[in-house]
Amino acid sequence: MGTELTVRRAGTSDLEPLTKAFRKATVDEAVTEWIMRDYPLDQFLDEWVPQLIDRGLRDDQIWVAGGDGEIWAISFWQKLTSADRLIADAAAARGHADRMPELRPLQRSAYVMELLAREHPRRFPHSYLELIITVPEYRGRGAGAAILTERTRQFSAAGLPAYLEASTERSARLYTRQGFVRTGETHTLPEEGPTLIPMWFEA
Repeated sequence: MGTELTVRRAGTSDLEPLTKAFRKATVDEAVTEWIMRDYPLDQFLDEWVPQLIDRGLRDDQIWVAGGDGEIWAISFWQKLTSADRLIADAAAARGHADRMPELRPLQRSAYVMELLAREHPRRFPHSYLELIITVPEYRGRGAGAAILTERTRQFSAAGLPAYLEASTERSARLYTRQGFVRTGETHTLPEEGPTLIPMWFEA
């Protein structure tokens, strides 16, 4: 008998296991890998991951899937009612990059955030899947799909559309099976970066 897979919204008590799972899962995520190229990944994980998780728990929603008390997959969701937050986050990233121009990861991060803010659909409100990652040893066991199934069920019930950018063709196929459709133009990041594929879920 297999392990029962559960999906739930994470809370503040999950901070430590979230951090542990995120560190494992984000190492080869396409956009993160591109941003952190030629930079010590451990330093990024130590400095930024706790801040990302804290903000996600405080301001947005983090949904996880797992079994046996372990977190297998993590997803970050924002509910957007305007483009203001996207624009503000992009401006903040550019400010960090301009203060430390020698750090290529900050330059790449600012570039991608400005791109996403500029190209993000202006149909509000909607839910934005900022990131979904799976711990390597649990990949292929349906954790990411389980999160998407639960979230799209909720969006359909609430009449709320959703948006994301797939960073690989493989992930785009998963999102397609969950009801997302490609929309708008794709964007290939410079310096041999991944191609971002905009996708929309109509509730």
